[in-house]
Amino acid sequence: MRYELLIGLRYTRAKRRNHFISFISLTSMAGIALGVAALIVVLSVMNGFQEVLRARILGVVSHVQIGGVDNRLTDWRRVVAIAERQPHVIGAAPFVQGEGMLTSGERVRGAIVRGILPARENEVADIGRHMRQGSLEALKPGGWGIVLGVDLARSLGALLGDKVVLIVPQGQVTPAGVIPRLKQFTVVGIFDVGEYEFDAGLALIDLRDAQTLYRTGDAVSGVRLKLDDLFLARQVADSLADKLGPDVYATDWTRSHSNYFRAVEIEKHVMFVILLLIVAVAAFNIVSTLVMLVTDKQADIAILRTLGASPGSVMQIFVVQGALIGVVGTLLGVIVGVLIALNIGTIVPAIEHLFHVQFLAKDVYYISELPSHLKGGDVLTVSAVSLVLSFLATLYPSWRASRINPAEALRYE
Repeated sequence: MRYELLIGLRYTRAKRRNHFISFISLTSMAGIALGVAALIVVLSVMNGFQEVLRARILGVVSHVQIGGVDNRLTDWRRVVAIAERQPHVIGAAPFVQGEGMLTSGERVRGAIVRGILPARENEVADIGRHMRQGSLEALKPGGWGIVLGVDLARSLGALLGDKVVLIVPQGQVTPAGVIPRLKQFTVVGIFDVGEYEFDAGLALIDLRDAQTLYRTGDAVSGVRLKLDDLFLARQVADSLADKLGPDVYATDWTRSHSNYFRAVEIEKHVMFVILLLIVAVAAFNIVSTLVMLVTDKQADIAILRTLGASPGSVMQIFVVQGALIGVVGTLLGVIVGVLIALNIGTIVPAIEHLFHVQFLAKDVYYISELPSHLKGGDVLTVSAVSLVLSFLATLYPSWRASRINPAEALRYE
């Protein structure tokens, strides 16, 4: 073992005359551990939020959507056939989409009405797996059944088997003026995907019923695609746009819902920078610790210099001591942070039960449980940044120790 490392470790283990230096060392170590643990936990929670948000939104909307001019796609069967031959496409479903007013008794609510083929819809969306009552298969051509989001059904006061009336904007011209068209539907299902935008504003009907109601003939509004890798959506959309011709366009979820995911990503980066300041403050404490230690050990440094130690060797002794604080603090922070991140689903409910609070109320937040997804890359990044800051904090005090003049230090000894 090099003597610089040996002396540096001995200084760390030895009982100092100035206990205040030991206290600051422990404070620095605890600060680094706290900052690293907080960073790992927060990044894991942000990863969890991002994945839950993506899963809920993409469980209703499509990875790629193909549409035509004026929201009409006449040769949709050819589009479906071409799309299904495209690599990474695992499902394709046509749809008709329009706006309408739903009424039940004296209650009226606006909604997006989507006509679907139930068998194909299960290939591109997860609504069928989030049915509270009924099923998508209950939608039959000419049966005039409707499936409502749970919040939309609640606001209408509609239950399974109830009748609701759909008013569409395309009216009928009569001698008395334009009269909106009405159609009575039977509620055959209620879904709950956990996203208020869809639970409170989406209604599903059969594709042929929607074509009749909105007078589209055999045309549809577009075709929705599901991929085996959602991060290839833009590549697949661009490839399909080239193959389908100028009158057909293809868009993907990264364009249509980019604001949601960009907001979470920006928030994750901002939280990383803010919590990194905790580690930076702890690293500054290392500077204070080493500066006071250098002052306390001036006689020892002078003796080492007279025995032949070079300024570089003296500098390495104090770098070892400061780096040890950073390594131990980072290691403790990683252990604590990983344990909390992996068990946050148990820890948070226990705290809520103990203090009788609820951090994410169901009536306020879309996500009522605190999700967590620990990524090894985040742990490595946080650890590396913490170690680098700790090492940089040792440079000035160590350099100052290497500049001590032995004669001046020993003059009054």
